[in-house]
Amino acid sequence: MNITIIGTGFVGTVSAAVYASKGHSVIGLDIDPKKIKSLKKGQVPFYEPKLEQLLIKQQKAGRLTFTSSYKKAISSAELIIVAVGTPSKKSGAIDLTYVKKSCQDLAPYLKDKAIVAIKSTVPPGIFSTIKPIIKNKTDKTFYLAALPEFLKEGTAVNDTLHPDRIVIGADNKIVLETLGKFFKSYEAPIVKTTPESAQMIKYSANAYLATRITFINQIADLCEHNNANINDVIRGIGYDQRIGDHYWYPGLGYGGSCFPKDVKELGAFAKKVGEAKNLVRLINQLNEERIPRLLKKYETLVNGWEGKTVAILGLSFKPHTNDTREAPALKIIPTLLKKGAKVKTYDPKARWQPENKNQQYRQVPTIKQVVKNADIIMILIEWPEIIKFNFNQTKLNKKQYFLDTRNQFNSKKLIKAGYIYQGIGLPEKITN
Repeated sequence: MNITIIGTGFVGTVSAAVYASKGHSVIGLDIDPKKIKSLKKGQVPFYEPKLEQLLIKQQKAGRLTFTSSYKKAISSAELIIVAVGTPSKKSGAIDLTYVKKSCQDLAPYLKDKAIVAIKSTVPPGIFSTIKPIIKNKTDKTFYLAALPEFLKEGTAVNDTLHPDRIVIGADNKIVLETLGKFFKSYEAPIVKTTPESAQMIKYSANAYLATRITFINQIADLCEHNNANINDVIRGIGYDQRIGDHYWYPGLGYGGSCFPKDVKELGAFAKKVGEAKNLVRLINQLNEERIPRLLKKYETLVNGWEGKTVAILGLSFKPHTNDTREAPALKIIPTLLKKGAKVKTYDPKARWQPENKNQQYRQVPTIKQVVKNADIIMILIEWPEIIKFNFNQTKLNKKQYFLDTRNQFNSKKLIKAGYIYQGIGLPEKITN
């Protein structure tokens, strides 16, 4: 099948490489010539395991090409996938500028009976807006479909090759059958439904996962008031098949490119349709309040940030990615600097620098360097390199706080080594 994917960001690039590996002829289209030039060289502008090798392999095989020309990319495409960004406005509502512009620009070059599938996250009912935009620029017959993505940064290649499910939304039976055949080789459950249901599935999935994270954070807070252990609570409730022991992450809340944005957008959509008293809006509020609340608690624990050297471990929003969008570090570091702390950071992939290049901030290449002379060690992201590191060997002969916001370390061992330990939802006594 001849496929064109508009937008060579995270979703677009991964999808292009994987679809090409399935034997299809794929063109990646982007209006940024620098990005296209980089991709042609096999250079991915972000870190994603296995992607760069797959990208190079498929280009060498002749199944994958990149261009910034709409005419070249669209003219022979049987399936056009729109995978451009849909950022949130200040109000939380979705910004559809890039989706609308892509649809407008592809329309003049459409092949008759081509399928235009929207993979970008968009609210239900958006096809009533998109369809006239395309029809106004072409007299060709075309079909619309929704193909929501469910990729996780850090495992995106595997997620695309071995998906939990594939959701296809369309009002035309031929489109549902065509796309069903296209995805048959992926050996995953295929949900064929309307565009509106497909779009709600995407939002609902992310909102529910965000809810689990927010819920367990609320329970963790209660555990700290009653001597309960959040890890035992998770283990205990996990045996209930209706609940399960998976995807419970007590900590600093959810971040990244999808959850914060999608939860806000679903909340804005709820308000727009007259459902302002909505759980999703509360989830967003609780998540935004999470880090400021914990920072106040930690500030009291360490007797103020001023003059303290703080070692931050983990700049990305999760392991195995260099994406820092809505990452805890980017909310925490500015606060610490403002409060007079000296901040050093370590991350194996992500990089960050304050806008004012504050001299009190420095990113270092090793864990040993970041914890050197630190008064406070703050674990933000559970990178394997960080979790496997033996902090007992670097304990200094002075008061040091160990703030484990991911509950990844053995608190008893750290306390025995002399750290003042603080986890999330744990009953351990904080001792010298």
